[in-house]
Amino acid sequence: MFDLDLPAWELVVRAVMVYLALLLMVRMTGKRTVGQFTPFDLLVVMLLSEAVSNSLSGGDDSISGGLILALTLICLNMLIAWITSRSRKLAELVDGTPVLLGRDGVIFNDVVKKCRVASGDVEQALREADCPLPDMKCAFLEADGKITILQK
Repeated sequence: MFDLDLPAWELVVRAVMVYLALLLMVRMTGKRTVGQFTPFDLLVVMLLSEAVSNSLSGGDDSISGGLILALTLICLNMLIAWITSRSRKLAELVDGTPVLLGRDGVIFNDVVKKCRVASGDVEQALREADCPLPDMKCAFLEADGKITILQK
């Protein structure tokens, strides 16, 4: 139950490799995937965890191995948070940057499509901000996937 089938260092290396690979893949999917989960997105995340579970554990089913993996992933997450809080460049690389979706009552449809944002999401953000389209000064897709509306 507590005996490791693999050396602890191999579990740590596996966790680091899978963490970094998934971080890269999630960043490549765009802001909306991270910012607002639809039922489809949640399903993908759940299936991702199942898909990489063997890559993480390498067949080690021990409690010790699971705890080493969990500790490694939590420490990596804390390390990335610490690094991005101290480096603007790395924060932009990991978290992304805001994107201007519209200005002065005009939505930039080509930018909206490029960011894979549904037009209904922009309309919903306008309603939530209680801002009719002609009164919109700017609309931003934030790095966390949220749409922010500034009024004139």
